[in-house]
Amino acid sequence: MAVTACLTWMQEKHLKTYFGEEQFSLLYKASVHGFSREKLLDRCSHQGSILIVIYNENHILGAYMPEGYLGELDISITLFAFQETEISKCEIGPLNPCLLFGGNTFNSQFIISLEKKAVATSVTTMEKLGLPHRCMPFKECEVFRCEDLLDKRRMDGIIELKESLMSAIRTYKPYGGLVHQIQILLLGPIGAGKSSFFNAVKSVFRGHVTNQALVGSDITGVSEKYRRYVVRDGKGGNPLPFILCDLPGLSEEEGRLCLDDILSVLKGHVADRYQFNSMNPVKPGHGDYICYPLLKDRIHCVAFVFSAYSVHCLSDEMVEKIKRIRKELIKCGMVQVVLLTHVDTLDLITKGDLTDIYKCVPVKLKLEELHREFGFPLSDIFAVSNYSSEWELEPVKDVLILSALRQMLWAADDFLEDLPLEETNRCV
Repeated sequence: MAVTACLTWMQEKHLKTYFGEEQFSLLYKASVHGFSREKLLDRCSHQGSILIVIYNENHILGAYMPEGYLGELDISITLFAFQETEISKCEIGPLNPCLLFGGNTFNSQFIISLEKKAVATSVTTMEKLGLPHRCMPFKECEVFRCEDLLDKRRMDGIIELKESLMSAIRTYKPYGGLVHQIQILLLGPIGAGKSSFFNAVKSVFRGHVTNQALVGSDITGVSEKYRRYVVRDGKGGNPLPFILCDLPGLSEEEGRLCLDDILSVLKGHVADRYQFNSMNPVKPGHGDYICYPLLKDRIHCVAFVFSAYSVHCLSDEMVEKIKRIRKELIKCGMVQVVLLTHVDTLDLITKGDLTDIYKCVPVKLKLEELHREFGFPLSDIFAVSNYSSEWELEPVKDVLILSALRQMLWAADDFLEDLPLEETNRCV
């Protein structure tokens, strides 16, 4: 049976943030391994950085040892007390870590008595940590090894996964050979990160950060045209088997992009670089209307794009507009996925969390919010972190971007496989 820690995800994140971006691995749990000084020191010696956590009825406190317990070596120790989201600390030492648990040499600053299940402190330590008493009983003691989240071994695995995903996308063939390239339409509110996602995908395959699609923070958005972006494998390389299509950002105002224009794009009636005019939607009889589009001209997958830091404040008008669009897409049999961008901007989310982003509570809450509000299945929502201020590629971000892109290609295959036979006659 697995031994689990008492720390909540939020408490663990605050401690990780406070002491540096680390991963905690549980080494010792008193209620399981015994309330014994000898057993604790035996399990926790020569383990690298360790964090001792004591659970009182109303407080979490303990000690952080960046150098770990190395037998007779004296080290500096950081004591801490955790109350809600506030952490107070004080430094003691250098002293031998075993003296924290009593010993032959007197130590009055901070003593953990495992056998008596009590912590005793000096008056000075008590005041610095904001504790109510010098002697406090506790019910549990845990010790964690603090590991680098992105050590060389883990980074090697991430880089290997990135290369595997890139290879899978390079060699991808759309279902049944019906088209040569999948067309993916990015659709979402102004500022959600549609153009940034295209730039991120291009950057990954170019090998350096690049910005072809204009990105801006103006509330009116930057994109006003319909754009079809071909991504090449490296500079001047062969086109990859997908095209990312970008529309102006959705707005509460009816004067911008209208539903008829979206449906015309969906069915392949709109050419690249078309300048939208809300007073003259693209319909039959329009001068720029493509009357007989081929299957390759149509959209094969729609990706709704939402920003993690603004999804909670979408207006009622925006929510209703997106729901109307979703209904029309469903009528057309169009597959839909969701990109949740800017996940790295959420509180307490660090770069190391991107390696296992779907376990992070703030991200899970955003996914559930999108599921509740719009009905998107949780399995169709993909978290990504686009490039914004970075100068160099980051393999962890690249894996999220490539994983989402691969899922979109698979979704497009589902759309092509489900097409009626008569709609596959005009293929390429």
